[in-house]
Amino acid sequence: MKPNKIVERISKNSFLKQSLSTLFLRIFGVLLLFGFTVFLTKNYSPKLVGQYDFVRSFLLAAGSICMLGFDQSILYFKGFLVSKNAVEQLKKVYAKMVFMLFTASISSLIIILCIDEKGINHYFLDDEVYYILLKGTATLFFYGLSLFNTEVFRALDKLYIAELFRNILKYIPLIIGSILLFYWHKETYLVDVFLVGFVILALLSTIFVLIYFKKTEEIKTAEIFTKKEIFTKSYPIAISGMALFLLMCFDIMFLKKYRNDETVAFYSVGVKIMTIVSVIILTVNITVSAKIAELFSSHNIAELRKVVRNSARLIFCITAPVIALISIFSEYVLSFFGHQYIAAQQAFLILIIGQGICSIFGSAPVYLNMTGRQHIFQIILIAAVIINFLLNRFLIPIYGMNGAAIAYFSSSFFWNFVSAVVIYRKDKIRIFLN
Repeated sequence: MKPNKIVERISKNSFLKQSLSTLFLRIFGVLLLFGFTVFLTKNYSPKLVGQYDFVRSFLLAAGSICMLGFDQSILYFKGFLVSKNAVEQLKKVYAKMVFMLFTASISSLIIILCIDEKGINHYFLDDEVYYILLKGTATLFFYGLSLFNTEVFRALDKLYIAELFRNILKYIPLIIGSILLFYWHKETYLVDVFLVGFVILALLSTIFVLIYFKKTEEIKTAEIFTKKEIFTKSYPIAISGMALFLLMCFDIMFLKKYRNDETVAFYSVGVKIMTIVSVIILTVNITVSAKIAELFSSHNIAELRKVVRNSARLIFCITAPVIALISIFSEYVLSFFGHQYIAAQQAFLILIIGQGICSIFGSAPVYLNMTGRQHIFQIILIAAVIINFLLNRFLIPIYGMNGAAIAYFSSSFFWNFVSAVVIYRKDKIRIFLN
């Protein structure tokens, strides 16, 4: 066998092994989250679970703003520096990003401290909300740093460590802490344990990052990127990410305001089960994303049509049976978390069936990002966020959890459908299942 064929085969086997390992870690992470959610809902009151889900949603939204897109742009800077044979500069880029993350987090804390405590509590009709938000904001830097470091591992080609932190280690402090609280009868400190967990993760991941940076070759060269350049290249990348996070947060925030912590807990369980379907879609999209970019760049439209058609079929064929089974046995699935969680059955069915409907659009968002249409996708997502906000605002006061589920499905269907229409009009490619 020719040497180049041997290298190619080894490369393919290595890629396959890496892909399977990544998929295994992600599936294990979903199962770990599922198991922890069962433990939490069966041993903690819905009110405490609701407070935990509320602060988690707050961190998702506020953290995506404070990170300024660094968790995604660090990969861009890595690629650019490698092309310039100046990869040692990545350490300086990292330090500047951490400084800007810290500045943004401190600014957020100052804003919360300046807001009237009674005003926030009155808005949510809950005397505990202000202190929950205050503690969450105080932990914002550590939350952002732990997520950022996970992507830095990817930039440093430590993919297994990155997936380990992303899918498993991030749950460990909370799982251990919540078990100890349960046996010590100190369940009211659940939110505090959740937040302290990010402090531990931030410190641990930073130690690993510094160790890996120390192993890189030290070369004294002039700085390539200033803080301003890093910001201007990072923040536009963050828009799509922030929009997606906001789509996952408005429903929780409005349920907290117009209902109570118990309703937040019931609804959040349905959302977490829905992530099982999301992982399937995400896994397929990650697999085909590089291929879409390659085929589009080489103008191989015939093969590109085949790839997107097959990905849409694969997504639907895998998700459809899962959604059908979960829908048929929805009452049993929800009762698994506790009999009171059956109250979310209608909202859960709207979410899970809606996710199934959206799955017919296959790799629509990935296609736009991989073909240089990121700005178009950003505009579509911003429109979806506005729709989501308005629907949540007007539907939740009337329909509660069902209104939140309708708002989520409507906005998700909107950005998937519009993305598919844009793709067809520009490239005459049917991204959706046909």
